[in-house]
Amino acid sequence: MTEFRIADTFTSSLARLTAQEQKAVKTTAFDLQMDPSSPGLSFHKLDRAQDKNFWSVRVNADIRLIVHRTPSSLLLVHVDHHDKAYRWAERRRIERHPTTGAMQLVEVRERVEELPAAAPSPAAAPGLKLFAGLRKLELMSFGVPEDWVEDVRAATEASLFELLPHLPQEAQEALLRLAVGEKPEAPKPAPAETDPFAHPDAQRRFRVLQDVEELRRALDFPWDRWAVFLHPAQRELVERRYSGPARVTGSAGTGKTIVALHRAAHLARRNPQARVLLTTFSKPLAKALAMRLASLVEGEAGITGRIEAQSLTGAAYELYGKLFGQPNIASGGVVQGLLRKAAAKAEGAKFPLPFLVNEWTEVVDAQQLMSWDTYREALRLGRKTRLGEKQRRALWSVFEEVQAGLRAQKLVTWAQVFGRLANLAGSGKALGYDFVVVDEAQDLSMAEARFLAAMAGGKPDGLFFTGDLGQRIFQQPFSWKAMGIDVRGRSHGLKINYRTSHQIRTQADRLLPGMVSDVDGTRESRRGTVSLFDGPAPVIGLFQDEADEAAAVGTWIAERLREGCAPEEVGILVRSQGEVARALAAVKAAGAKGTEFDEKVEVVPGAVSISQMHLAKGLEFRAVAVMACDDEVLPLQERVESVTDEADLEEVYETERHLLYVACTRARDNLWVSGVGPGSEFLRDVTG
Repeated sequence: MTEFRIADTFTSSLARLTAQEQKAVKTTAFDLQMDPSSPGLSFHKLDRAQDKNFWSVRVNADIRLIVHRTPSSLLLVHVDHHDKAYRWAERRRIERHPTTGAMQLVEVRERVEELPAAAPSPAAAPGLKLFAGLRKLELMSFGVPEDWVEDVRAATEASLFELLPHLPQEAQEALLRLAVGEKPEAPKPAPAETDPFAHPDAQRRFRVLQDVEELRRALDFPWDRWAVFLHPAQRELVERRYSGPARVTGSAGTGKTIVALHRAAHLARRNPQARVLLTTFSKPLAKALAMRLASLVEGEAGITGRIEAQSLTGAAYELYGKLFGQPNIASGGVVQGLLRKAAAKAEGAKFPLPFLVNEWTEVVDAQQLMSWDTYREALRLGRKTRLGEKQRRALWSVFEEVQAGLRAQKLVTWAQVFGRLANLAGSGKALGYDFVVVDEAQDLSMAEARFLAAMAGGKPDGLFFTGDLGQRIFQQPFSWKAMGIDVRGRSHGLKINYRTSHQIRTQADRLLPGMVSDVDGTRESRRGTVSLFDGPAPVIGLFQDEADEAAAVGTWIAERLREGCAPEEVGILVRSQGEVARALAAVKAAGAKGTEFDEKVEVVPGAVSISQMHLAKGLEFRAVAVMACDDEVLPLQERVESVTDEADLEEVYETERHLLYVACTRARDNLWVSGVGPGSEFLRDVTG
């Protein structure tokens, strides 16, 4: 039986054709899979190719498929117009790497023109050879093809990114990590008798397709490479069995969401009767997860109905409604009104309203303290304002009054919703989900974490989290372990950045420390993360006034559009609603159309997206302008002025810094950061 495979180079080349051309290619691909020996297929052997197993297959008068054909297999590797397809094939060969044992698609060195000299990096010594001290066998152990060893040994910091596209991805990753001072572990060579296509590094670029339906999914979503090909480090985390809760971390762009999606699908496939909840903290992000999940598992009838992708509040709302009746959620304004009224009546409780709101939100409601005894003994983690028993007694009279007011109006808080569900799950009641996968887990609340811990019941594989402490922008830090979630020994980091250029990533990383840790002491190193592609340096500037900034941003956007960016591939991010008008002025100066993004509006084709920073999670653009980074805008002055506890002030500065990091890392190729002088204090960190 002939094995039918597809290469990632084929899906990427298919995506560059017109819609009509793609349709014709797919028809031919289906015919090849159904019967590769059909007389209706026009095979032509490529005599000029070094790899004698390369053949072309006629799609129409001009389009040619390039296939790698052996007696036992057929591999789709490329598609293009006739002459371009032939030239591509003449410069490639598919072979087993002599050291690693992985099957590779290798660019033929002697047929490649001399690599162009890159412009020297001002911070580097262009003549310093990065890998000259490594022996040939050492470099080959990282997947460098033998033909390219001497080019690698001659590479400098200035020329490295010109060289990388010519190498297999595992070699690219290893060289980048070596270049930043890391020592990647070389994979163990595969035994000679093993299938080279079964090697983990080969599976990231070649995939066996079992049937026509699987081929159709791969060809219908050629831009979603992650849905077909998975990095070996990601696959290992996706398919591993865990004895308890597990967490995957990594900086922005390292594929954490991809791991979460594949993990949910894997759990559903491995457990045919199980129901899986794939969730996150916001409705827009949950909607994006649902759309991606649809492309990943489309056509798998036994899977799609058993994975539910929705926000954590949405899932809890539905569960609560089924079990207790539809909850009436108290708004923040209602709670503040009750706090203000109760404080006015209480004796000895002359605390500012912001303090009362924070104490209620972060201590009383978060921990579901329902009596004076529990509040008197409660740990006020992270709170630096000390309270004596007399002060606590006075405060409790306020909070007790608020709880009574909520009951009188038949209102509940989200913490109460999650708390009641957690209590029910803790008593042994099954809530309908066997496994839970949580994306953006750094923004879980204390009540949500306790609910998840109760629902999973400590069973193996029950809870799987992905997130980045450096992107926490909504919730106060707390002890996961105290909530019943212990990920120690089951926390793993991703180090390969697929989304953001080397230049953007390195400057954005300056906003955060190289090592971060959670309340439980689990440490996450941000060092050693590498980006797989190069790009222009970010533009960072200050202007005399808002009009000058808007005009400059407009000129920058117009340049990106002339370079080929579609309007929807450009985003403008600002701190809050108060700065949206400045973004609109920049779009007008660019001569473009703009659309403001919020929780109900998606990216609109033909329009530049304008978004507040806290709504930008999950978004990605080829070019991003982060505007209005002014002195009293970032950090937001009203947040600073509302602080009544020293710990809260630290938290404000930390999350405001995280917001700027999130905004900058939405950019793939081009980043602009600006404000009106003197500018945000954070800009000094970005510029180094």
